[in-house]
Amino acid sequence: MNETRRAILERIADGPVSGPDLAAKFEISRAAVWKHIEGLRDAEFEIESGPDGYELVSADAYTGPAVEYGLEAPFTVEYHDAVASTNELARERAVDGAANVAVLADEQTGGRGRLEREWNSPPGGVWVSIVTRPSIAPAQAPLYTLAAAVATARVAREAGVDARIKWPNDVVIPDGDDGDYRKLAGVLTEMEGETDRIEWLVVGIGVNANLDAGDLPEGATSVREEASDVDRRRFVQRLLEEFDRLREDLERIVPAWRELTLTIGQRVRVDRAAGEVVGEAVDVTDTGALVVETDDERVTVSAGDCEHLRPV
Repeated sequence: MNETRRAILERIADGPVSGPDLAAKFEISRAAVWKHIEGLRDAEFEIESGPDGYELVSADAYTGPAVEYGLEAPFTVEYHDAVASTNELARERAVDGAANVAVLADEQTGGRGRLEREWNSPPGGVWVSIVTRPSIAPAQAPLYTLAAAVATARVAREAGVDARIKWPNDVVIPDGDDGDYRKLAGVLTEMEGETDRIEWLVVGIGVNANLDAGDLPEGATSVREEASDVDRRRFVQRLLEEFDRLREDLERIVPAWRELTLTIGQRVRVDRAAGEVVGEAVDVTDTGALVVETDDERVTVSAGDCEHLRPV
């Protein structure tokens, strides 16, 4: 958001301020003040004009500037009503040199999850992809996936949902005591780099927020179905804030993930390129790999498709 517009918002949030006072404060013309006010109104900030000046009445719109306003994390938010894929657009921004950009959309028309699976992304969900340029080794990149899952689960729990994490990146709602679940959200991380450095990393997060059961695929659920509708603007803000805090302290991520996991202690099947692994999930490593106790040995799985199995 333009810094002058941000400053004007902060001034008029506490009560009406006249155009001349704003012009004097920011050393701009009254015509420039009016243009900034109209620009803020175009971004769906509700601003009233009265005899005492301009006053901010509401900042609850689901737009990029509204999400940035009050956001306690260093992200620029690029909002779209509809895109094919926020991850696809975020990759383009990353290639162009962007950093700390969150690409947000009300709808994805070509969303996808892991293994190129289709991801249903109708209006009402939270579909956001974060462009980062972390100074970490490529081997640590999975921690960003875990951080996104932890951030999503935490914010969903703030909304009243018993959100847990299925390794490595699905946020789910437990269904019974046998490891069954309903999927609430997913994370898709993509990166570009070399053997010793990361050029850019994109973390895509899709949350079934204010969606009805009829808009969800089989086995999925939403915040609306589990609790109630959420303020998506505030949900995205909290999601970005939690993710930012976690990425600044990588050592906190795995312990936080363990506190929220539904997978540890479950019998699992992990499909991977080297063949499937079946056994009990007993831990995750410091880089987020899953440790599985099979009938014969302990196997550490860094990547794969994990399925919870019913107890033998």
